[in-house]
Amino acid sequence: MFCTGIENSVPTIDGGRTRVDQMESCGHYARWREDFELVDDLGLQFLRYGPPIHTSWAAAERFDWSFADETFADLKRRNIVPIVDLCHFGLPDWLGNFQNPDFPALFAVYAREFAKRFVWVQLYTPINEMYICAMFSAKYGWWNEQLSSDQGFVTALKHIVKANVLAMQAILDVRPDAIFVQSESSEYFHAENPAAIAAAEHLNEMRFLSLDLNYGRRVDSSMYQYLLDNGMTREEYDFFPANHLKQHCIMGNDYYVTNEHRVSSNGVTCPAGEVLGYDGITHQYHHRYHLPVMHTETNIAQGPRGTEAVDWLWKEWANVLRVRNDGVPIVGFTWFSLTDQMDWDTALREKNNRVSPVGLFDLDRNIRPVGTAYKQLIADWRDVLPTQSICLTVPVLMPNRSDTLHAQEQKDRARELNEGQAQLRAADDQSSS
Repeated sequence: MFCTGIENSVPTIDGGRTRVDQMESCGHYARWREDFELVDDLGLQFLRYGPPIHTSWAAAERFDWSFADETFADLKRRNIVPIVDLCHFGLPDWLGNFQNPDFPALFAVYAREFAKRFVWVQLYTPINEMYICAMFSAKYGWWNEQLSSDQGFVTALKHIVKANVLAMQAILDVRPDAIFVQSESSEYFHAENPAAIAAAEHLNEMRFLSLDLNYGRRVDSSMYQYLLDNGMTREEYDFFPANHLKQHCIMGNDYYVTNEHRVSSNGVTCPAGEVLGYDGITHQYHHRYHLPVMHTETNIAQGPRGTEAVDWLWKEWANVLRVRNDGVPIVGFTWFSLTDQMDWDTALREKNNRVSPVGLFDLDRNIRPVGTAYKQLIADWRDVLPTQSICLTVPVLMPNRSDTLHAQEQKDRARELNEGQAQLRAADDQSSS
C-alpha cells in the first residue's frame, strides 16, 4: 500500500489560546480538490486523511460533517482508500485537553458517528502517534495542557490509549471488518556513557507504553511501577489487557532522522541522527508485537543540494525492502505529507508561518524532486507483493467495491469472527475469576 498523507494536526499552544491548524496553514481547506488530484497523479490509491476534529466535533453529541461530506465523497469517487485519522494532536476547545477523564468515552461516540456516516470507510488510525501526543502535551509542555510532569504524561497517555481502544470497539460495531493502522513513532535512546545506561534503558521502556497498552501486552515491571507511581490505578491498567483488539491491527511505525536520541548521564537527550535506522528499530517493534507492519510516516527537508529528500526516500525504501527480506510482513510505505508543512521547525510550538519543505509538492502545488522520485518508485514497485506472498495481502475493499455482495459477505464473516472472539474472551474471564 503506497501512501501519502494530508496532515490534520490541530494542537493548541499559548495556554490554549492559539490553534495550530495544519490544514489551514497549508491551504487544504481551499485547495482540497487540487490536492486529491495530485494524489491521483502520483498513482496512489491510499491516503492518510481525516476530518478536522475541532470543527467537525462541535459538542458532545453535535457534529458538523459538512467539510467531511464533500471531501470523503470525492475520495470515494476517485476510488482512493482513506486511512482515517480521527484525532491528530489536538481536541476541540469545548473538550479541553488530554487531562480530561471524559475524553475516552466521548471520543468513542465521535468515532461511532463518523463510521455510521461513512460506512464505506474501512481503514482507521483513531488517534495518531499516541506516545508523541502524550509526551509533547504533558511531559515536554509544548502543546494542549502544556504540562511537564510524569503524572501529567501518564494521565494523558491513559486517556489517549483508552480513547483509541474504545474508538476501535465503536467502529467495529459499525464496520466489523475495519482494520486499524496504528501510526506510532518508533524511537530509540542511545547511552552516551556508562553513567547514562539506566536513563537510556528507562526511556527505551517508556517508548513502548502506548502500544503495550493499546495491544494489551503486559508492561515490564519497572513500567508498571512507573504507571502506578504516577496516577494510574490498577483498575485503569487492567482495562487494557482485558479489551485489546490486536487481531484487527496493523502496526504502523513512523521514522524520521530525529527518532534516535543520545542520552547523557543526567537524563538529558539530544538528537543522535540515524544510527540503527528504520530497519533496526522496526525489528525491535515487530519482535515485541508480532503484527504486520506499515511504514506510516517519513520525510526530510529538501536542502540546498536539492537531492536530500530524494536520497532519504531511497534510503527509507531500501530499509523497507531489508525488513521485508528478513521475513517481516510489511504491507505499506508512506511519504508524509503530500504538501509542505508549516512550522514543524519548532514542532508546532510557535505559529511563525515558516514553511517546512518536506512535501511531495510545495505549497503552490508544484511537484518537488522527491515527488517525481516517489511517483517513479510507485510505478516501479506497485506490482511487487510487499510480503512476498499473495496469502498475506491486506483484505482491503476498494471504495468502488464497498456496495457489492462480496463486501457484505466480508462484513458478515468478520462480524461472526468478532462475536466468536468475544465469547472466547468472556469464557476466559469467567474461568480466571
